[in-house]
Amino acid sequence: MKPFHLLSKKCGSLKMRWTESLHQTQVLRSCLSTSSCLYSKKKKINGYELVDQEKYINLVRSVTSFKASSQTPETLFEEDNLIYGPVSKVKSPVKETESKTTKNWFPLTNSNKFSLNAVAMLPLKITLQRNKLPSVTNVLKQTMPLEQAFYLERWKQRMILELGKDGFDEYTKNIFLQGRLFHTALEALLVAAEMPAKEQEEHIKVSGYLRSIHHVLGDISGVKALESAVQHETLQYLGLVDCVAEYRGQLCVIDWKTSEKPKQHLRNTFDNPLQVAAYMGAINHDANYDFQVNCGLLVVAYKDGSPAHPHFMDSDLCSRYWDRWLLRLEEYMAKQKDDFKQQPGGV
Repeated sequence: MKPFHLLSKKCGSLKMRWTESLHQTQVLRSCLSTSSCLYSKKKKINGYELVDQEKYINLVRSVTSFKASSQTPETLFEEDNLIYGPVSKVKSPVKETESKTTKNWFPLTNSNKFSLNAVAMLPLKITLQRNKLPSVTNVLKQTMPLEQAFYLERWKQRMILELGKDGFDEYTKNIFLQGRLFHTALEALLVAAEMPAKEQEEHIKVSGYLRSIHHVLGDISGVKALESAVQHETLQYLGLVDCVAEYRGQLCVIDWKTSEKPKQHLRNTFDNPLQVAAYMGAINHDANYDFQVNCGLLVVAYKDGSPAHPHFMDSDLCSRYWDRWLLRLEEYMAKQKDDFKQQPGGV
């Protein structure tokens, strides 16, 4: 009996040890599992692992290899495009205005006028009379979309940092002078007038612009108005139209613009198409003009002589820009009314 008792005692001891070992193993596994779970919960996902490194390689190289250099409007736009992406991808305020309708809609064309072909005659050149009526350029300036105003102001501030206040003033003064000389030279070319020697010397400064539009001038004929004042008798606004002439057989309001940056698409010309539409509406409702215009042409010329970009606007496109112009004019009138009420004695 004693050996059997000893054997039973040893078996009981082994069983107890095996049970304790099994319990410790389970406890260890539980601790490891809990530790792993806690570690996985505490571990944060590294956001850089999700970044497409190839997509931003150009940006990284640009930042790491940056050296101080002079900034121009072109390099600023390239920098914005690199960092923020193309501006065209941002939701434009223009799209929002397309869904709006003006409270007091007015037709672009005049039913009392007929669309006539240009005939041989001296171009009209009516002097602009300054009065209390708002000009087209001022209306567009005062109602400029916030996004457009932001980029314009930022470009201005960067140019001032680069050139200084006096340098920037001189820059804008030269741009204005070149524009005036360009329009004067154009007028002489369109009416085939001989320019005085002094003016010919000045026009050398804009020879690049003239070379730029050379291929466009061949499609223009029958000039009916040059640098002539227009006034919408009903909507009460005025402006100075650059030119009214035939372009490839279509009578158009023609607006000449200069630019240092290529503008291959009409959407890159900001408010210029609205300006053309505003002049069209004014001509069609101005008693000084016995004809009606249904189309527009926006020509962008370049100082380096690169071929200008002519943007033709047919009647449907002009009608769409006319609707936008009416909204801007309505917005301007509302602002003027609010400003008047805030003045002392305003009602």
